[in-house]
Amino acid sequence: MLMPKKVKHRKQMRGRMKGVANRGSAISFGEFGLKTLEAAWITDRQIEAARIAMTRHIKRGGKIWIRMFPDKPVTKKPAETRMGKGKGAPDHWVAVVRPGKILFEMEGVTPTDAAEAMRLASHKLPLRTALVKREMAH
Repeated sequence: MLMPKKVKHRKQMRGRMKGVANRGSAISFGEFGLKTLEAAWITDRQIEAARIAMTRHIKRGGKIWIRMFPDKPVTKKPAETRMGKGKGAPDHWVAVVRPGKILFEMEGVTPTDAAEAMRLASHKLPLRTALVKREMAH
């Protein structure tokens, strides 16, 4: 799974997910993209499941870019533990995404194949998404 090699702080606060994505909101590598329509935490496992779903559909053709990285640690206390005694141990990693962010990009496939691959990937993610195409460069 994706996770940082090293972090400055082992535990992080949850934070707020307000506003929209300014950075990472335009297609910059491929010709098709999967854009998010709402804010969410996407786990390392969800990213991997979506990636596998896409690569399986497009077989060996095309290239895929993952435009998010899970760099936020989420902690969890052991099951059946009483309250108190501090914050739990890091359990998994999440990527914080806001509306408008491009999550995946793809090129080298037909528009119908790209749309189907992105649809399969979106079923693995906990938010609503939209397929976007690259606008022609001026």
